Amino acid sequence: MRSMTRLSQPTKSIKTLMQRVIATTACLVSWNITLAYENNYLIGQGIHDVTGPAAEVGMMGYANPDQKSSGIHFRQWARSFIVVDPQTGKRVVFSSIDAGILPQSVFQGVMSKLHSKYGDLYHESNVVLSATHTHAAVGGQSHYALYDITVLGFIEQAYDALVDGIVASIEEAHYNLKPGHILINRGDLTNASYNRSLEAYNNNPDSELQRYASNIEKPMTVLKFIQQGNREIGMISWFATHPNAMGKDETLLSGDNKGHASYLFEKKLKGSDYQSSNSFVAAFAISNAGDMSPNVNPDDEGRGPTADRFENVRIIGERQYQKALELYNSASEQLMGSIDFRHRYVDFSQTQISGDFTNGTAQTTCVAALGESFAAGTEDGRGPDIFSEGSTESNPFFQFIGSMIVAPSQEDLDCHAPKAVLIAQGKTSPYPWSPEVLSLTLQKIGQLGILAVPAEFTIMSGRRLMDTVNNVLADELDYSVVAALSNAYSGYVTTKEEYDLQHYEGGSTHFGPWTLAAYQQSFYQLAEDMLPPDQVLEDNITPIPFPAQEPIPRDLTGETVNFQTGVVHDQAPIFKSIGDVVQNANSSYQKGQTVTVKFWSGHPKNNLRTQGTFMEVQRLVNGQWQTVANDNDWETKFQWQRIDGFWGTSHAILYWTIPQDTPAGTYRLKHFGDQKKPWTGNIVGYTGTSRSFTVN
Repeated sequence: MRSMTRLSQPTKSIKTLMQRVIATTACLVSWNITLAYENNYLIGQGIHDVTGPAAEVGMMGYANPDQKSSGIHFRQWARSFIVVDPQTGKRVVFSSIDAGILPQSVFQGVMSKLHSKYGDLYHESNVVLSATHTHAAVGGQSHYALYDITVLGFIEQAYDALVDGIVASIEEAHYNLKPGHILINRGDLTNASYNRSLEAYNNNPDSELQRYASNIEKPMTVLKFIQQGNREIGMISWFATHPNAMGKDETLLSGDNKGHASYLFEKKLKGSDYQSSNSFVAAFAISNAGDMSPNVNPDDEGRGPTADRFENVRIIGERQYQKALELYNSASEQLMGSIDFRHRYVDFSQTQISGDFTNGTAQTTCVAALGESFAAGTEDGRGPDIFSEGSTESNPFFQFIGSMIVAPSQEDLDCHAPKAVLIAQGKTSPYPWSPEVLSLTLQKIGQLGILAVPAEFTIMSGRRLMDTVNNVLADELDYSVVAALSNAYSGYVTTKEEYDLQHYEGGSTHFGPWTLAAYQQSFYQLAEDMLPPDQVLEDNITPIPFPAQEPIPRDLTGETVNFQTGVVHDQAPIFKSIGDVVQNANSSYQKGQTVTVKFWSGHPKNNLRTQGTFMEVQRLVNGQWQTVANDNDWETKFQWQRIDGFWGTSHAILYWTIPQDTPAGTYRLKHFGDQKKPWTGNIVGYTGTSRSFTVN
């Protein structure tokens, strides 16, 4: 894209600079030297449980039908922040959600409920819902078939848990709004990611490769939220790495490395109990991480740094936490200036693109299709051996299989070239299998721009998108971040050069080789519309305007199907009861050992125990049992195991790995669950308790 120059009134830039200088000037308060900041915004934070069904529901991330939930590693949360300009009343919402994807259906559901509660205060234009992309969450929340096939359809219980939890977190943030300010900081983190698609990355122009001089996205951007009275209420970190350290064989629900980083900040550092309506909230959001993997030892079957999946979650989560804490503690620059936002729905199946954003020639996007290399998987999550990355020659057998679902036209094949099209999911009937009308949002909080996109961007595609916006808003923005997997999901976005090699990411780019160019053109127009009235661009760039009639995404509520059976009933064997102990604790343990207790149980689908728990570790203190850990803590695991489907028998297995700092004393494990009664179908709660044991 051509370089840009702009005309603006000099006094505006000077005024903005002076505001920022004044905001960060040190002053003497009493006898101590502190930094004085103006409480220039209203800010609020909220958090709520969004953990889905913890048993027998397909998980989202690896498209593996055999990977079904079987318990909880730790719970998953929606973390929301609201920032309001008290002078104009403009506000933005940013939510980071422990979820595999953020389906368009969930965005629509959240918007509907917010509208019923707040009218036009919160709407599609000022709300961004961004999934962290943990691969250890249940699926089944989408209205589009592509994302529900391996989950056996739409799972209403999983959908409701996600929608209701997000809404509750935004409600809490709204209730918590008070005057405050936000500090921003940025620094490099170099040991929490590697480029899993290096060959494709290196196909980018030498000038770009030399400019960035790194094949990983090092910058971490941190916001520090402080309300009046110098009360710290929250933090957002954006960093590019995949939360897929748990791998495709683990079946416990988990926030993976980003969820663990949040836990360290919220509970271990700030003492949150996740129940208070005004808890400290730490969101570790994802950015342009499409080719960034946390499995930094790719030779070990896509694992790393160790061969232990849980240890890898801990290590990579801790590395993100430590860097975020360093940036949080040293943050001194205040976000100053206006709150603003721009939003647009774009039909990416037929976007006309100016040559200013392509190779100099007008281009168009394509109807959505996936390539054969999509089915090959990635270096840290391989698919079937019959597929391979880099496939650009169509396999006749695969073409035959794909055409049985829907046959791409020659025009489709030419548009997607050099992709070897496996399935043209955008042409299925009566509805496409993935969405084509997608939500794009540009949020501005002072000198920070948040580019919310409904896809996974590789690091170079994200860099180009940020450059596009920064070149337009150079006088307005000092920082920008890509908020990936926001408000919908539509696969990957690569650069044209990466796309040409057709690695996994290129094969997963739905709308053809010029998808990124379409995003750049769209965000150019969003940014241009955000310019102050007295500022004009002189860059000789002429984007093809948005269509006069804005497309509206379809609402497929009620059009989904489900092929998964529900809970029939729960029973224990004859002469046993639900909640009885099957395997009890030992009489004593040493620190570092793991306590394992097994119970006859009910099905976790009977009650998700939202904002609650399936287990507690309790300590006897002065004759009273006190809870010291539950199923949201790192040292615990709750596992559910089907014994006999016909008789409805199952086990709940509770694990507690005793931390080294655990006080000596008497402890027990307690299980909480719900049973679906035979014949009546009534659901009743129950508990089970282990024997008491000592920790020495």
